[in-house]
Amino acid sequence: MKFRVERDVLAEAVTWTARSLPTRPPVPVLAGVRIEADPSGILYLSSFDYEVSARSEIAAEVSEPGVVLVSGRLLAEISRALPAKPVDVILDGTKVTVTCGASRFTLLTMPVEDYPALPAMPEITGTIDGDQLTRAVAQVTVAASRDDTLPLLTAVRMEIEGEKITLLATDRYRLALRELTWTQASPDTSIVALVRARTLSDAAKSLSGSAQVNIALATGSGVDLIGFEAGGRHTTSLLVDGDYPAVRRLFPDETPIHAVVSTQALSDAAKRVALVAERNTPIRLSFSEGQVVLDAGQGDDAQASEALEASLVGEEISVAFNPQFLLDGLGALNTDFVRLSFTHPNKPVEFTGQVSLDGDDLQEYRYLLVPIRFAS
Repeated sequence: MKFRVERDVLAEAVTWTARSLPTRPPVPVLAGVRIEADPSGILYLSSFDYEVSARSEIAAEVSEPGVVLVSGRLLAEISRALPAKPVDVILDGTKVTVTCGASRFTLLTMPVEDYPALPAMPEITGTIDGDQLTRAVAQVTVAASRDDTLPLLTAVRMEIEGEKITLLATDRYRLALRELTWTQASPDTSIVALVRARTLSDAAKSLSGSAQVNIALATGSGVDLIGFEAGGRHTTSLLVDGDYPAVRRLFPDETPIHAVVSTQALSDAAKRVALVAERNTPIRLSFSEGQVVLDAGQGDDAQASEALEASLVGEEISVAFNPQFLLDGLGALNTDFVRLSFTHPNKPVEFTGQVSLDGDDLQEYRYLLVPIRFAS
């Protein structure tokens, strides 16, 4: 095998393909990136850990076609460190020589015949704008659980009905819902899938900036898969198996009290007040006509408070939140104002975005946060 490729093109492709390689692979070959040089002048770079696969295609000058398997992380580090010159890669026996300008590296190969075959990309279900997908996934995955003892809650529930996609995630303390539209391949598409939040987030981030991302889903066919494809890059992941809890009903039907505050001002104030909040202690928000007062700390501990302008509809109310969960929700909104909708001081509070202080709230993104009970 012998080929020449541009340094930046190689570095970007190897880094993207190797990004999901396991730190401690169950078998050594799974730490490798498989490189196939095709006589048509295309390099195929692949990685797979039996759960997530990645494959990228780049153009190269292929003198001798062939296939090789080398350490993915090492090749990624080397390719990023090379000077900005063309890279020559030659397979000689059990070693691969990488030459770029005056730099020369020799890598040991792994047995390519032991490498598992990548799963086939399912049939395309629809397409969506890459940046829109990235934003939506970031808004929802913030609420997904990171506790691997509850695998269902580490997933995002993806509901597809025609041209509408709904993403849902919860860790039992907060719940995020995001609705967005896409272009479906079939008009009567109706699918529910559970995708690992970490995998979904990683795939969406890595394909951001793409004008169109193809999403492919295969369910009920033995191996349930989701695939993403854009710009010569393909990634697939096994879906999570199980019944996701019926969380949609947790959103209140009506909220007699709501307050509207500047999102940035509330976020900045919460960060300042939270400086005195000991680990796992809440910050309190007390809403009255025209203002909200944030405070944290009590007794002999350090204390902080800050008042902000706010509009209030309904009676005065006080709630307390985990500071990080509050900041996560505010950071996910992407609007100038936030509406907090209440039913009761101890019931979950719904966060939605508003473009202006007096406008209607936007229902495409909803963040539900369970308050912490505190002594009066």
